[in-house]
Amino acid sequence: MRPLPRRTLALAASALAAALLTTGCAEIQQVSEGVDKAQQCIQAAGIVTETAAKVAGLVNDPAAMEKALNDGATQLGTLADKAANTSLKEAADGVSSSLGSLNVQNANDAVDAAQKVAADSARWVQELTGACA
Repeated sequence: MRPLPRRTLALAASALAAALLTTGCAEIQQVSEGVDKAQQCIQAAGIVTETAAKVAGLVNDPAAMEKALNDGATQLGTLADKAANTSLKEAADGVSSSLGSLNVQNANDAVDAAQKVAADSARWVQELTGACA
């Protein structure tokens, strides 16, 4: 049996190296996507808790409360647009819609909105973190 030419061995080694690198890159990408998802999940929960805390302190300022609610809804909407995970995207869109639907025009609306956010924020965080599981 005749030995393989060096060129054939070099090509085979290059092909093997390329295959190993491709496989390794795919695994690295999966890990990176997992890290991104975890960061997005933490951010989403943080947006909800931060918005709830702001709203609780703005009961006497309906205009500022309306802005805080809209800001929270916008932040969650932006996060949902960037989310690669479908479950997180849907959950963030849902919570964003809930926050955005609260219309604060006067002191009575502010009290109602503050009560709704206080009552629902724990459930919203649970929905977001559940979507990340």
